[in-house]
Amino acid sequence: MSPTRSRPGWSGGFGPPSRPRRVEGGIVARSTRGAIGEHWWSQRFLAVLESFALGSRLTRGRAYARQGQVVSLEVARGEVRSSVQGSRRTPYEVVIGLAPFTELVWAKVEVALVEQAIYSARLLAGEMPEELEGVFVEAGAPLFPRRVDELTLRCSCPDRQVPCKHLAATFYLLAERFDADPFQILAWRGRERSRLLDRLRALRGEPAPDPGLGSDLPEDLPSVGAAIAMSDLVMPAVPPIEADPHRFWAAVPLAALPSTTPLPADLLLRQLPTPPGLLGGSELVGSLRLLYLRMGGDAE
Repeated sequence: MSPTRSRPGWSGGFGPPSRPRRVEGGIVARSTRGAIGEHWWSQRFLAVLESFALGSRLTRGRAYARQGQVVSLEVARGEVRSSVQGSRRTPYEVVIGLAPFTELVWAKVEVALVEQAIYSARLLAGEMPEELEGVFVEAGAPLFPRRVDELTLRCSCPDRQVPCKHLAATFYLLAERFDADPFQILAWRGRERSRLLDRLRALRGEPAPDPGLGSDLPEDLPSVGAAIAMSDLVMPAVPPIEADPHRFWAAVPLAALPSTTPLPADLLLRQLPTPPGLLGGSELVGSLRLLYLRMGGDAE
């Protein structure tokens, strides 16, 4: 979708830019200055937007994202939807579409991930290895769009130039959403996190996680009460300490040890070879044997 020239006086035209209405409770970008996007996958995604060479539109879209003008943002299979408050009373509706991968593509990717055990292990641990991008390329389905026409960009604002600042704001917040949860990139491409991890476990021959104890990695840490309840499931109960200190420290008779056959005191000496004559020979052995027997209480 190639950019077109907008009408004078509109938000992308020749007139002065209109000011957006303030939003209470909007989604505010975590980044307050400089570039947006911390990890390689979000930076790769934003490189697509910046390749459009939109100039001031990117600047205004970034400002919208940091001002909290985006009211809502949802990632689903094949599309991202957001509501962005502009200068009008009603927020503009934004859609960023990206074709999801077919089941055949996902099957190829999942098999390739299992063949490279380190990749699947890192995914199961909640990480996003950078080599993952190459796996998709080898499967003939690049993870990130490479051209503008791979994306469907729609906004209900009157600006006919695409992408507009509302779309740009959505791009920036989407990159931060990907930073927080990279599995949403894969969900956008058609594979939810739980289904992908279940497929990898099955191909690796691993049992599915116990649903009673939770599966995959938790998005939030459990509360103290939940942690205590979970510990009761896997740890035996500890008996209470005796309240009476006299009884607590009282001597408890131990069970008698089994009887054993006594060993001769010079048993070790018998196992050693006789030293050469220069060291004393058999005479030294006899003296040592007598000493061993005395120490062991066997000498008469």
